[in-house]
Amino acid sequence: MYVRHTSAIFFILALLAVRPARAAEHNHVQTENLNRLVASALTGNPELKASASRWEMFKNRVKQAGSLEDPMLMLKIQNGVVTDPLNFTRDSMTQKVIGISQQLPYFGKRALREEVASREAEAQHFAHAERRLEITRMVKETYYQLGSVDHELYLLDKNIQIMETFITLAQTKYSVGQGAQQDIFKAQLERSKMLDMRISLEQQRKSLGIALNAILFRASDTPVGEIPEYGIDGTLPSAQELMATAEENRPALKGLAAQLLKGKGSYALAQKEYYPDFNVAFEYMQRQPAMGSDGSDMYSLGVTFNLPVHRERREAMLAESNSEIAMTIEETNATRNSISSGIADLLAQMERRSKLVELYKNGIIPQAQQSLESATIGYRVNKVDFLTLLDNRVTLYNYEHQYYDSMADYQMKKAQLEALIGKELSGSEKP
Repeated sequence: MYVRHTSAIFFILALLAVRPARAAEHNHVQTENLNRLVASALTGNPELKASASRWEMFKNRVKQAGSLEDPMLMLKIQNGVVTDPLNFTRDSMTQKVIGISQQLPYFGKRALREEVASREAEAQHFAHAERRLEITRMVKETYYQLGSVDHELYLLDKNIQIMETFITLAQTKYSVGQGAQQDIFKAQLERSKMLDMRISLEQQRKSLGIALNAILFRASDTPVGEIPEYGIDGTLPSAQELMATAEENRPALKGLAAQLLKGKGSYALAQKEYYPDFNVAFEYMQRQPAMGSDGSDMYSLGVTFNLPVHRERREAMLAESNSEIAMTIEETNATRNSISSGIADLLAQMERRSKLVELYKNGIIPQAQQSLESATIGYRVNKVDFLTLLDNRVTLYNYEHQYYDSMADYQMKKAQLEALIGKELSGSEKP
């Protein structure tokens, strides 16, 4: 019995010596690659495809906006005699007419219409780029959430195994009269609680896998491999540097800049509406000799134009363009403010998580491991009761869980920061 007791103690110490959890530590386990997942999402996601098609749709409107209207061809019989409609020699004024006319907008209108359509297409291009950032962020967040669940599942499996050893220890001590039956029940309860947590985590992982498959436009039951171990890189640019990066790269800001230019183009086009559009027409009239006339052919050339006298409509167009410009300027200010505050908040949260990871890795977890090892040895020689031993094990598990939870949260915040500034941050992810 003593040999069994001693073997269990050494088994626990061996488990404690294992480096904190790794999600996929066996070569045969399928693992996921983040870069490939992101590439797959950017290629196959239907929302992105729809966004790209919308951009193409607006690009094809540019040439339409700058094109002339089709010319009008006119064929007619003029001054025909009703009583003899097909006799063209009865009256010298009867004519067979062919004519052509072309609508011509006032100088500069076509170019302005094309510019407005071009800026609108440009804004759609940046909206598509913004959606790509969002899809990338969603993939990364789901990936690291899966990683956190995988790490916790590993921790649970390791601790369930240790709890089973604790139950054996408690049963061994109870059988020789050195322990209480309550210790056995307490260890069994802790193991059952962990099994309950495992069921919840397995369901959570399935839900995250379904969400990831939806982003990647894969079948919902496509297996999602385990997430390999990752770490954090605590070196980040300053808030000022990140804001400068956002000004240079964030599609939302570029889209608003294009929208502002569109508004200015619309304003200039509205000013042009105070000037008339023209219609140039040419007609050729063929005649037959009749009633002493030699039947000489004739032509007509004319220009018609509208009279822009309804100023209320044109003033409303100017006011609409002014409102669009003012709205875009304020939206740009609001977006910059949101980016700036978002950068500051995310940096603060990432700094906190980075410090916690360092603290757990080099301080709390090693100390908790030492405390558990000491409690295990003390329990062996009856200097520590079973509840103290159990409490030390649960405490270590909680710290290990918080360690990996902090790493996952750091990486998710990093993904949010990259989406916020419009550029991927360099730096390796070191465990």
